[in-house]
Amino acid sequence: MFLQQAGYWHIAYPSIRKMKTPIVNVGIMQEKALSFVFHGEYVLTETGEFMVGEQHVLFFNGHIAHQGKMYQDMVFMPASTDAYFELKAVTIGQNFHWQRKENQCFKGSLNLLINENKILVINQVDVEEYLTSVISSEMSAQASKELLKAHAVISRSWLLAQIGKNDLLTERKEKQQSYIQEENRLIRWYDREDHTLFDVCADDHCQRYQGITRASTPIVREVIQETRGEILISEGEICDARFSKCCGGVTEQFEHCWEPTPHAYLIALRDYTDTSFPDLTQEVEAEKWIRSAPEAFCHTNDKTILSQVLNNYDQETTDFYRWQVTYTQTELAELIHRKSGMDFGEIIDLIPIRRGKSGRIEELKIVGTRRSFIIGKELEIRRTLSESHLYSSAFVVDKENIQHDIPERFILTGAGWGHGVGLCQIGAAMMSTAGYHYHQILSHYYPGTSIEKRY
Repeated sequence: MFLQQAGYWHIAYPSIRKMKTPIVNVGIMQEKALSFVFHGEYVLTETGEFMVGEQHVLFFNGHIAHQGKMYQDMVFMPASTDAYFELKAVTIGQNFHWQRKENQCFKGSLNLLINENKILVINQVDVEEYLTSVISSEMSAQASKELLKAHAVISRSWLLAQIGKNDLLTERKEKQQSYIQEENRLIRWYDREDHTLFDVCADDHCQRYQGITRASTPIVREVIQETRGEILISEGEICDARFSKCCGGVTEQFEHCWEPTPHAYLIALRDYTDTSFPDLTQEVEAEKWIRSAPEAFCHTNDKTILSQVLNNYDQETTDFYRWQVTYTQTELAELIHRKSGMDFGEIIDLIPIRRGKSGRIEELKIVGTRRSFIIGKELEIRRTLSESHLYSSAFVVDKENIQHDIPERFILTGAGWGHGVGLCQIGAAMMSTAGYHYHQILSHYYPGTSIEKRY
């Protein structure tokens, strides 16, 4: 049952306690040609044919070509619980600074569809099996038990909230607006509504899901079993439980990063025992905060703790709590031109127009010799000002060697890693190490929520 309140849609489940374990459809990759291996027997449902070993498919003339036959779509079901499939050359970290390819293995069914003249790979899998991978993909399977429990609950909550939201959008046959376009202003936010053929994707855009490739441990299986069916609830609804790597000292409010829909449990709060913090929407206060390094749970360089949250490629990033990026005039002008598609000429200034409660810039004015333009929200800013993504949009700008109003160099000094909304993974790892129970961790990052066992 779906309820509409104050112009926005909310999800309600009248008999939720009788809910069975849900199934999730995960978008893995999309290519012109694919190679995969069946470890154990799989059945092609259209023909009933059993298959094992290496397979190749190719997009050809609007169809999927496989072993001399043409298909509109293909569904391969495992013939036993032990069977799994291996996908070759899956891109992870799409558009991030650590992007790379790897082979990945998955349980569940393999579904192939045609989309945008490519073959789309969807893995249909049990939610609890999915979560076992997510916990090991988002962070180390060696992390402390309370941290893993907290993440299991929020990952499950976020996923079920997205499935419900996707069902609603499908039922209404309309796409949710995700941008505001004006003559000299583009405010765009990126959320999972971008996905229409599956529930969630497998990369950082949604939640990292890398199948059984990320070797889980007995403790991960134990954590999933102990929290089975547990989700976060706020005012009777499943929480859209967001999370990021490092909030930078203060978490951000939902509406400053995505659609203008306040969530009572996704608010700005100090990531520390001292809960006070300045008004970071004010430029003077934001600058003081970002240029300093206040105490916070996520302010740590402890490699043992960081290794719980950061997988091997994440550990290539070391300066996440406070960071600095430098561009020459030529580098910045070329980068912005290429990323935005607009020719600003030489860049004169980068001016924060609006900041969120954590100091993250929600709207940024780019001033050039040929034009000025305002961009937002935080991810659009991060994508425009970096080859991949800036660590966050909580930054201040210094200009050096200014000649005839044109700076020769720009220095961006910033705070945090990610959007900063909801649970701060590094902060939560510190809390767990300090002896906090997973209920306390969740209460800290999602105030006013409760945990319910839904299946």
